[in-house]
Amino acid sequence: MKESYYCNPAICCFLFILFSVLGSVHGRHDRGQLVPCFFIFGDSSFDNGNNDALPTLVKSNYPPYGIDFPAGPTGRFSNGRNIVDIISEFLGFDDYIPSFASTVGGEDILKGVNHASGGSGIRAESGQQYGARISMDGQLRNHQITVSHLINILGQNESGAKEYLNKCIYAAGLGTNDYVSNYFLPLLYPTSRIYTPEQYALVLAQQYSQQLKTLYTDYGARKIALFGLAQLGCAPSVVASNGATNGSACVDYINDAVQIFNNRLKRLVDELNGNLTDAKFIHVNVYEIASEATSYPSK
Repeated sequence: MKESYYCNPAICCFLFILFSVLGSVHGRHDRGQLVPCFFIFGDSSFDNGNNDALPTLVKSNYPPYGIDFPAGPTGRFSNGRNIVDIISEFLGFDDYIPSFASTVGGEDILKGVNHASGGSGIRAESGQQYGARISMDGQLRNHQITVSHLINILGQNESGAKEYLNKCIYAAGLGTNDYVSNYFLPLLYPTSRIYTPEQYALVLAQQYSQQLKTLYTDYGARKIALFGLAQLGCAPSVVASNGATNGSACVDYINDAVQIFNNRLKRLVDELNGNLTDAKFIHVNVYEIASEATSYPSK
């Protein structure tokens, strides 16, 4: 019997909002796709191979990736999947969005590219204790290379390529390593001695804002989903390293700091939508989705 596909209600709700709010996906493109392309920026939650050849401890080419996930409703995605792979399938793509490291300028980039890199952050130094990784600034530089190749493949000038990119969906999820692999490692990073949690969230949001504006201004991004941070203080490794506080099962001061950033991110989304009126940014409340997801079985 074919294995049924389970979609967590919180994720399904998010997918519905994504497709409804980002809009402008009227009609279908090649092979039944709702949009021509999907570009991804982020950390290990989204990385599907960009770190595999780098000298780093954070890679995606080992078990359980690729061995313990069922195929989706169409049977197309039979290997390990993360959230952007699930979104790719719901958008109608018949395979994973390829990693930047695997494209080598091939025509696969027409359907999008995954630039995410495990261990990376908004700040360049975040995650450096793991080894090599590609920060958000580095991912944007790689995207510049991707866009240059795309212009050549389409046989159009930069303006024509941007019209194509205007129709694509972009997902960005960074910030986790700026906290657990930077701010909350005071023996390795000075940021917690320089900034209060409020100041640090503001600094991160300001830098992220400039990076997102580059994506908008230089590369034609118009439909962008920004993933907030999960309850990092509840991660087993964080609890083991820091210990829970006040009888809580989680490290509350870390979750409190995370929520300060998430609130800043929500404000940033409002500001970007107010200032860049031909674009649509949405905030994906991962903190609440992750909390909701624990209330449902995985199958």
